[in-house]
Amino acid sequence: MYEETRTRFAPSPTGALHIGGVRTALFSWLQARHAGGKFILRIEDTDAERSTEENTRQILESMEWLGLDWDEGPFFQAQRLDLYRSYIDRLLAEGKAYWCGCTPEDLEKKRSRALKDGKKPKYDGTCRYKGLGPGPGRVVRFLMPETGVTSFEDLIKGRISMENAELDDLILLRSDGMPTYNFTVVIDDATMNMTHIIRGDDHVNNTPRQVKIYEALGFATPLFAHVPMILGPDKTKLSKRHGATSVMAYQEMGYLPEALVNYLVRLSWSHGDQEIFSKEELITYFDIHDVGRAAAVFNPDKLLWLNHHYIKNGNPARLAGLLRGFLSRKGYEQSDDDYLKNVVVDVRERTKTLVEMTEFGDFYFREIDPPEDLKRQFFTPDLEPVFRALVEGFSRMEPLDKAGAEECVKGLLDRFSLKFKAIAQPMRLALTGKTVSPGIFEIIATLGKDRVLARLGKALLAMGPGN
Repeated sequence: MYEETRTRFAPSPTGALHIGGVRTALFSWLQARHAGGKFILRIEDTDAERSTEENTRQILESMEWLGLDWDEGPFFQAQRLDLYRSYIDRLLAEGKAYWCGCTPEDLEKKRSRALKDGKKPKYDGTCRYKGLGPGPGRVVRFLMPETGVTSFEDLIKGRISMENAELDDLILLRSDGMPTYNFTVVIDDATMNMTHIIRGDDHVNNTPRQVKIYEALGFATPLFAHVPMILGPDKTKLSKRHGATSVMAYQEMGYLPEALVNYLVRLSWSHGDQEIFSKEELITYFDIHDVGRAAAVFNPDKLLWLNHHYIKNGNPARLAGLLRGFLSRKGYEQSDDDYLKNVVVDVRERTKTLVEMTEFGDFYFREIDPPEDLKRQFFTPDLEPVFRALVEGFSRMEPLDKAGAEECVKGLLDRFSLKFKAIAQPMRLALTGKTVSPGIFEIIATLGKDRVLARLGKALLAMGPGN
């Protein structure tokens, strides 16, 4: 049928790239990669008033962050206006389009009348055969057949048909000289040799109209796949009130790109009962034909669970590199790569995002001062000799590592006839300023001898007379 699979993602830079859009991009990317084809990126920026360079930059950054690389592009519609106008001229010359001089006021009257009469509000073809030429305020409309049926096979939804009488003469060129979406998307997809058009199901009603334009220009019609929408937990359309919807917001919240990719691909697609996928597995298993028809429900808790999985199992060196940026936001500068890697290993079991990792492990990067009420509760005078012996023992050790620290503490517990729980929380508080932390001996090994002795020394002072 075709020599090479070619898919595309064509966002409009009128806002940030959102979850629904990136899932469509992911499906398109996977279909191309699965078939060994090409994935094309196109920026639909003909809405000059709302399109911005900042939004374009965010879209490109989002794609790069997620690892959705493209083979061609990015192409910009604003740079292809001459191409669109050449095809409009062709349709006009062949009598397949016409100039329309109906004013917005005229159209509103027609719409109101149709609604009053219980009819579908569509353009009534007033200017179809007037033979008008260009002029101020005029638009170019497509001459839609008035009879027959337009059908196409949707790879997800099955066969979809629409009576041509239901399709009005859509505008191809606005009065400001800018071509419309339904026209430009056909020209772009046809001239870029797209084989698969994968997009949201909010475009289903546009497709029969676009099919007629393909036919009018003699273009081969591509295969269409309209993916179901994503709903919020309350089963309404996903929106800002359900939480973050833009891709880069999830990066800022400390999510890993592989977690977001893994989660989004499972919205309306599955491969048996498998939950965790590498990118290589996704490329192998994914096929657009396997995407379900039902709307998917976005579950933030499931995404968080996946992120925790990837943090727990991620490469410590990579996670350390990512963590550095989040630490910088807090004013914690840390250049020691090995130290950062050790911190990651210490805290990742208890943290689900890089933001949580930063907050939970902040004691590794700053001076600590436990709350006064906790000092009074845990830094009691009876522990003063135990802590003094602890400091003396740790001072003699070189290096102060996990095994040595454990052995030293065990000896002290025997010497003072104590259980570990008697000094666990006081030690934790002294070292971290908190009552919840990673394992004490892991903390000791990571903090290093100088920090440990300094913090235990401050705790000793708090245990002394008058404190």
